[in-house]
Amino acid sequence: MERELALELVRVTEAAALASCSFIGRGHCDGADGAATEAMREMLKSVDIRGTVVIGEGEMDEAPMLAQGEQVGNGQGPDVDVAVDPIEGTTMLAKALPNAMSVAAIAPRGQLLTAPDIYMEKLACGPRLRGLLSLDAPLRVTLQQAAQALGKPLQELTIAVLERDRHRAHIELARRLGVRVKLLAGGDVIGAIATALPRGGTDLYIGSGGAPEGVLAAVALRCLGGDFQGRLLPETREQRDRCLKLGIKDPTRTLQLHDLAGNDDAIFAATGITDGDWLNGVTREGDYLHTHSVVLRAGTGTIRHVNAIHHRPLQVRLAQSG
Repeated sequence: MERELALELVRVTEAAALASCSFIGRGHCDGADGAATEAMREMLKSVDIRGTVVIGEGEMDEAPMLAQGEQVGNGQGPDVDVAVDPIEGTTMLAKALPNAMSVAAIAPRGQLLTAPDIYMEKLACGPRLRGLLSLDAPLRVTLQQAAQALGKPLQELTIAVLERDRHRAHIELARRLGVRVKLLAGGDVIGAIATALPRGGTDLYIGSGGAPEGVLAAVALRCLGGDFQGRLLPETREQRDRCLKLGIKDPTRTLQLHDLAGNDDAIFAATGITDGDWLNGVTREGDYLHTHSVVLRAGTGTIRHVNAIHHRPLQVRLAQSG
């Protein structure tokens, strides 16, 4: 893929962040998501790609914009898979909590998993643990192997998990072993990515979350040299049929990093909406809005942080927020 696409993808996530920032702390999840989605879709029209949405706002015919199967881009460039989440952490944005961001990823056509909107069991880690752990192993074994590989006692190991009732057994086991548990209110994508960041504060990300978010996290971890494994969790016959319809022949098979994010080049971009562990949120200074973004590329291992200033008079922002 052309390297210019990296900056173009940043413009896409910036657009979504700018469109939704006026909703921070206002409790309007749907309004924020709608504004971000519309802005992201509009910006994608100018990007030199022939893109097909594989991870979007909903599966085919279930979302008005950026649904699975929608064609995006200006039709003048490479054929690519497109994965987007206009707002990763909609509830966090609505409550003015940390780590809400806009994310997007692209890869050559056929590289990214077209995942149904169901739960996925996940195991994410950074470069030092890549290839050493298995989602199929009992959690106790995984924690012991991780601590041994990192050269630290279990008491110094830190895992991150979404604070949900379904993870109670994971949390209790980890604490019985003396492992530190970082409970996340939300932020499925950044929770996994943090394991590969120098100051991410976690060694492993475990537990179940959205399958679409799993694909986005897998792309980012490919770029960062980390690892990600997932297993879809269809709960009903209808969910299993959706997996089969999307070409997933064995919905319960453990998916490796290449199954989710491919083996070819890939680009991941994110723009902060609220302040977080990785990115600063959108801030206003007079008629200017400041954004902080990051763009990662698997083919080169490059990590670029992009700080931008956008002229946005206050009356425009008020009009956008209705």
